[in-house]
Amino acid sequence: MVRHLRAEANAGRMLPFVIEFQGRLVGQLTIAGITWGSMCSAHVGYWVDESVAGRGVMPTAVALAADHCFRSVGLHRIEVCIRPENAPSRRVVEKLGFREEGLRPRYLHIDGAWRDHLVFALTVEEVPEGLLRRWQQARPRNTA
Repeated sequence: MVRHLRAEANAGRMLPFVIEFQGRLVGQLTIAGITWGSMCSAHVGYWVDESVAGRGVMPTAVALAADHCFRSVGLHRIEVCIRPENAPSRRVVEKLGFREEGLRPRYLHIDGAWRDHLVFALTVEEVPEGLLRRWQQARPRNTA
């Protein structure tokens, strides 16, 4: 897997990231399917360890990666495709303000069957302030 990720990154088609929280590996985020030309787009895939779910780790990671893609890489659009029953992942994109665009029937082959996915997207024009800044400003602050 690491060899594949490295080869795709070297070819400019993917940006793989690890996610650390309090000094330990807790997840992975991949910007994949990078397309240039008139599209300038990519899609995001991610997973996070259950032990840190709900702590803002994944929305922060997605926001950082999106800002990097928009500001440094030069992408125009980011998509996230999520299985409809995956409520935690849907909360990530909802917290960040991704737009729901619709259903992709039988989009990916997972666990032996073709699975439907909901598509969420964001363009650079929708977050002029940066996605991380928007996420930080929207988060309730811990007053303790």
